[in-house]
Amino acid sequence: MSAVVEQSHNLVDSTSRLEADGREHPLAMIRNIGIMAHIDAGKTTTTERILFYSGKVYKLGNVDEGTAVMDWMVQEQERGITITSAATTCLWRNHQINIIDTPGHVDFTVEVERSLRVLDGAVGVFCGVAGVQPQSETVWRQARRYRIPCIAFVNKLDRMGARFRWVCEQIRDKLSVVAYPVQLPIGEEGAFEGIIDLVTMKAFTFDVDSLGATVVEIPLPESLADEAAHRREELVEAVAERDETLLESFADNPDVSVPDLKAAIRRLTVSNQFVPVFCGSSLHNKGVQPLIDAVIDYLPSPVEVPPIQGRALKDDQEVLTRKTSDHEPLSALVFKVANDAYLGKLIYTRVYSGMLKRNTAVYNPRTRKKERLQKILRIHANHREDCDVLYSGEIGAVGGLRQAVTGDTICSE
Repeated sequence: MSAVVEQSHNLVDSTSRLEADGREHPLAMIRNIGIMAHIDAGKTTTTERILFYSGKVYKLGNVDEGTAVMDWMVQEQERGITITSAATTCLWRNHQINIIDTPGHVDFTVEVERSLRVLDGAVGVFCGVAGVQPQSETVWRQARRYRIPCIAFVNKLDRMGARFRWVCEQIRDKLSVVAYPVQLPIGEEGAFEGIIDLVTMKAFTFDVDSLGATVVEIPLPESLADEAAHRREELVEAVAERDETLLESFADNPDVSVPDLKAAIRRLTVSNQFVPVFCGSSLHNKGVQPLIDAVIDYLPSPVEVPPIQGRALKDDQEVLTRKTSDHEPLSALVFKVANDAYLGKLIYTRVYSGMLKRNTAVYNPRTRKKERLQKILRIHANHREDCDVLYSGEIGAVGGLRQAVTGDTICSE
């Protein structure tokens, strides 16, 4: 078991007192992430592959054919673009990953803004041919505004003109971030066939017959061995410069161990000092499983983000703090309102502390009124599943709040 996974279990032990009985997944094993990018960089296709490999869906959706699960609106299927943010949940390595697939078109950037506000981490998808595009810069600035840790995924490396190393340079230069590849592509354009993991120094390809579901470890290609060794050395030095714990290990032994390097990359990523860069081709089912591993290994859980702050109703100068805990007073944020033909007004909500329970009254400090929660739903695109409670750190939808609007707080009185 890797040190990063052990670290997650330590978090589980240290936060167990924050959690109510009945939770399916401990707080330390939850990830709330967004997939963001310029239009046509492959966000929705990447999300569809994540759902397929995690077993959430059993058939690969295709954006161009209008069969993508996350693009469920008729207008999205006709145009082949994402118009509205879609939420879903999947499981990977016993972790619960709540995903919001955001639009890439500039006309719908407000959807990105209100989604990023409630996320703990994000995956920035970049086209391997076009590099950092205008909307890529916009969504990255939005993520930085909310201090959201990010990892980067360079997609479409099997297309003509794809240049992974050039895109990495663009990410550093245009986005002004410390970004280093933790993977190298094996071949590019039509010859792209797999990846080299620079942390473990192992090479992998993805079985075509199983639609990439079977990951095959292969010997490190001799033609890339020298570059891989050089790139790993660069990666270790860049991380050690910014992480004191790794620097001490590096000073004693330049051949840093895999667990130590993973743990250091995680610390820097969570603290917004570093952006690890991954590579692949989502459409042709290459490189997605290591990306899901990276979400678990490098992006934060709800207990690793700072406690939220708000202001007291009776004295707006008094700042109140709420930790991520099921036993804290309730505080949740409405980040989207949608109308459903059958269920009526749905309120998309992120629970920061406490619990949202069905058939209980919650307080809206904007209206100074209480309203009763009639329904609580877990969301998978346009499919909903009834449940009795949303715990702290979770994202879902509620029904029955007639006066709630986007940006409202729902809390205990």
